[in-house]
Formats: sequence, structure tokens, C-alpha cells
Amino acid sequence: MPLQYRAKAPILGASFLRLPASSSFDRCLLTRALAPFFSLLLATSILLLGNGLQGTLIPLRAGIEHFATTTIGGIGSVYFAGFLAGCVLGPHIVRRAGHIRSFAALAGLASVVPLLHALVIDPFAWGALRALNGFCFAGLYMVIESWLNERATNETRGRLFAVYLVVNLTSLTLGQFMLNLADPAGFTLFAICSILTSLALVPISLTTSVQPAPISTTSINVLRIYRLSPVGMMGSFVVGVTNAPFWTLGPVFAQKSGLDTWGVSLFMMAAILGGAVAQWPIGRLSDHVDRRRVILGVSLGSAAGEVALIAAYSAGVPNLLLAAGFLFGAFALSLYSVCVAHTNDRSSTESFVSVSGGLLLIYAVGAIVGPSAAAFGTGPFGMAFIFMFGAAVHVAFATFTALRIASSPAAPDDQRADFVAVPFPPTDPTPPELDPRAESGADGDGAKPASVS
Repeated sequence: MPLQYRAKAPILGASFLRLPASSSFDRCLLTRALAPFFSLLLATSILLLGNGLQGTLIPLRAGIEHFATTTIGGIGSVYFAGFLAGCVLGPHIVRRAGHIRSFAALAGLASVVPLLHALVIDPFAWGALRALNGFCFAGLYMVIESWLNERATNETRGRLFAVYLVVNLTSLTLGQFMLNLADPAGFTLFAICSILTSLALVPISLTTSVQPAPISTTSINVLRIYRLSPVGMMGSFVVGVTNAPFWTLGPVFAQKSGLDTWGVSLFMMAAILGGAVAQWPIGRLSDHVDRRRVILGVSLGSAAGEVALIAAYSAGVPNLLLAAGFLFGAFALSLYSVCVAHTNDRSSTESFVSVSGGLLLIYAVGAIVGPSAAAFGTGPFGMAFIFMFGAAVHVAFATFTALRIASSPAAPDDQRADFVAVPFPPTDPTPPELDPRAESGADGDGAKPASVS
């Protein structure tokens, strides 16, 4: 029985990037260990560049085309519906066609979507296209990540996961900057999204890696997850309900606050950087105290960030809006990782994949509800309602968490797993089995690739 690898602090590569200046031998070993994953990580980076750009461009262009805010929220909701469908149906496609052919088919469809957005300016067409895009990208990431997981070993899994997180955050941030390459009202940015998606085919098609085994399906028992951790399950739903409106309507909110295209990209980037910077200290704190108390504090911090966004929007001061966006991102975009860690404290390593996969699906359900619900109140209350809604949900969840703290004991210290940060769920459905906390497979090379149903 192989020993299970446990990463101590993989966030932003902290667990392995702190090498002495003279440690050339260690760097050589690191490079050699990660070399087999280069083409897969490159494809991930290219996909995230395009999807990160497209995720901000769509609502921004919808605002330029004078789509109603409720319509933009609905378009965001159907994206996550497609995402959910891709998580459920993707494994069946891959089993039928194989990894490379599935990737080629999904990438071909996904590269057509942004071009059609530019050619057909219609809310109903855009909704259908966003649903198709969510479906395709869920499947594309599933192919890459199952491949990464199969190639990973117990010795490389923690380092790979850390590099994977860096690639995610860096690509997502650069995608926001690409918004400034051309006028969002034109065709060019949609063409760039299409080109990037097509380019991701190149490293996958040319990789010399052996195709992984077929993706297996893991059943999800939502009632069991709730019994394991009511706070973890409800927290995942809350993250979907509150974060999805930010990804869907945040660019429109920034646009209507008076920011130009450069300002909108800075606003989105500020929130992403806030989430990236805060995950490690928040996660490390949760390793030493009852994670539910950290979840309570992060929920209240998220509400404070949303109140700050409302105040900055009312004041009409761009610098305040950026600072408030950073504060919001620091708490709201860190909440999911702590909820996953808290739930895993109460589950066995054998059930890690099914539990984390279930949390991802619960998040997706919340993300379907969130954008439409948040957009519904913007008519009577204005754009600030997006974050009024989020603040109310976060306060309600903080109250629920406080009641759970008062009524049930914390997880024993010997059951607590180390915190591991995860990429932001709406941009990349990270596979639970790639996480260093997952149970090792029987062959010692890591958990078996799996998806959820």
C-alpha cells in the first residue's frame, strides 16, 4: 500500500518554490519532474487566457449593446447550466471518443462560439451560445486534468497542483489585461478568444504523453454531504450564489460606475489578485482554529467588501472601487477553498473525490441561481443591488455558521487535513483527484481519474 502524499502549503507554489539560490540540483529535479506536463499546462494556460477574456468581454459587450441587466444575468446563469451539464456528461463523451478526439471536437465548438457572439447580436442566441461554451469548457478542462492526474505521481502531485494553481491565476489575470487590446464594441476581441481556443489544440495534439485511462463516474450523495458538513455544503452553494453574479455582472457594474475598458479590466484584476493573495493566510489560519470560525469571519469579510463596493459605486471614485474590489476578492474568492477543506476534515480520504465533486456540483447549482437572482433587483434598486444581494446572502450564511458552531463540536485535530487552495471554480472545474489530499490509487501513482454524476 503506497504512502499518501500530503502537501503542506502548495498555494502559489509556496511549498516548492522556496529553494535556496544554490540549489541548482533541486531546480533540475523540479524541471525534470514537471517536463512531462508542459504541453498539458500550456494548453490549460491558453484556454484560460481565452475563457478569462471572454468571461469579461461578454457582459461588457452586452452592456454596450444595451441588453437589460436581467438579460445579462440570465445569460450568465445559462453559462453555469452548461458548465454543470459538461461536468455530468463530459465523461461519457470522453469514454466514447477518447481524450484527443473529444478535446478536438469540444475545442472546435468552443472556438466557433465567440465568433457567433460577434456575428449574431441577440440575447436569446447569446444565452444558447453561453450554455454551449460552459459545456465545452467543462469538457476541455476535464480532458486536460484527467490527463494531468494520470501522469502525476505521489512525489510530483503537490508540485504539479501548485504549478497548476499558478497557471490558473496568472492566465486568468492576463486575460483581463487582454481586454485592452481592442475595442469591446468591435469584432477583434471575439476573434482573439476564438484564436486562443483553437491554439490550445496544438500542444494537446502534439503531446507525446500516453492517453489516460477512461474517466470513471463517481456518484454524488448530496444528503450524505450535508450530514458530513452542513456548513461546507451550504458554503459551496453560497459561493455559487454570490460569486457568479460578480463574474457575470461585475464588468457591467464597473462599466456603469464610469470606468472605461482599462478601468474595467483593472477592477476585475483587483478582485482576482485579492483572492489569490488572501487564500494562503486565510487557509493557514484555518489549519490552526475551528475552520467554521474562519468561514464565519470570511463570510462577514465578504459582506464588508460588498458594502464597500456599494459605497464606492455611490461615491463615484474609481480608486475606491478598485480597493473595494480587492477587498471583496480577498474574502469572497477565498471562501470556497475553506469550505472544501472543512468538509474534507469530516470525510475519509477514500470519499474525498466524491465529496469534493459533490461540492463542485452544489456550487454550480448556486451559480445558476445567483446571476438571475442578483440581476432581478437591479431594476428598482440599481446596479448596486448586485452586491446588496451578495451581502445579504453572506450575512445569512454567517448567521447559519454561527448557529452550527454553537450547536456542534469542531472536528478533532487528528482528523484535520492541511488546507489546499483551489482555483476559482467558475473559471476552471478543478478535478478533486488532482488535489494532493486525494486518496492514492492502488498503483501508487495517484487517484484514478473521475468525474461526477
